[in-house]
Amino acid sequence: MTIKLLCIGKTDNRELKQLIEIYKKRLQFYNKFEIDIIPDLKKTKNLDEKQQKEKEGELILAKIQNSDFLVLLDENGKEFSSELFSEYIQKRLNSGLKQLIFVIGGPYGFSEAIYHRADAKVALSQMTFSHQMVRLFFTEQLYRAFTILKNEPYHHR
Repeated sequence: MTIKLLCIGKTDNRELKQLIEIYKKRLQFYNKFEIDIIPDLKKTKNLDEKQQKEKEGELILAKIQNSDFLVLLDENGKEFSSELFSEYIQKRLNSGLKQLIFVIGGPYGFSEAIYHRADAKVALSQMTFSHQMVRLFFTEQLYRAFTILKNEPYHHR
């Protein structure tokens, strides 16, 4: 199974990019992991929030197959401890999925079409983080989940 993180917009902070890359490389030891960046929309000044979410939603849907399991990283999603998130990942691994996709939406969140297509929603925290920071936090937590599943010492219980 491939696990993919799908994001709107590039990370422009060099330090964040480096940290994300560290965890991305570490994850390759456990499972195929990819980060797919959808470029920011151009000419959004004439778009309201709903229109921007709809356009971003169309771009997200174009990257997803019917057989993919789609998880939105959403503030209203289910919260997990690191241990429970590792169990969640294990269940998805055991399910025979070809691709598990986690999505970080744009600045205004997700369109109704994306919410309708989603198979699940996960919240990393009740706090609000920048979209760029979420990439790092998610990638680190995914790495942590795999180390928990392998009983490796990265996660101290």
